Amino acid sequence: MNVKDTAAADFEEFVNACSPRLLRFAWLLTGDAHLAEDLLQTALAKVWPKWPRISGEHSEAYVRKTIVHTHASWWQRRWRGEIPYGELPDTAATGSDAFSALHSDHALAQAMRQLPKRQRAVIVLRYFEDMSVEDTAEVLGCSPGTVKSQASRAVRALRKTLLDKEPQAASGQEVNVPTEDERHLRRPSRR
Repeated sequence: MNVKDTAAADFEEFVNACSPRLLRFAWLLTGDAHLAEDLLQTALAKVWPKWPRISGEHSEAYVRKTIVHTHASWWQRRWRGEIPYGELPDTAATGSDAFSALHSDHALAQAMRQLPKRQRAVIVLRYFEDMSVEDTAEVLGCSPGTVKSQASRAVRALRKTLLDKEPQAASGQEVNVPTEDERHLRRPSRR
């Protein structure tokens, strides 16, 4: 087996192992399953030519960073894609993984889509991917202070959006978006 075949086999193994996590990550950024698939495919296509050089211990982090930067370039374009004119009917979520559970939580998904793209990226990286402030800042190419302020604004907006939803209060569901201090009490830090 030559070097090119070894790299192809290694890349294929990586894609098979990491695609579900990376697709979930892309979905959290885009809020749309089809755009998430396109985003992941585009990022993997960008990474493939560099694979022999970047494969290894941090290859998934490199692909995540490529996904974030590709997504950022998409929202810098003038045209944002198709604009739906109505809500599609809910489909029953199958499976018990976190992606299905999150997909079924329509209120949170809608609230996330209302956030500005930068705040959404911060929320996904900090709370869904459980990255530290410093790691998030590195991925987004900004300062840790910017990550903290964007996270604070995003959590405040999510809390306001989710608490203003009357149907949830009527159904007895309690919406609890953790504050920054509560988050650190519940999970150990990665620092």
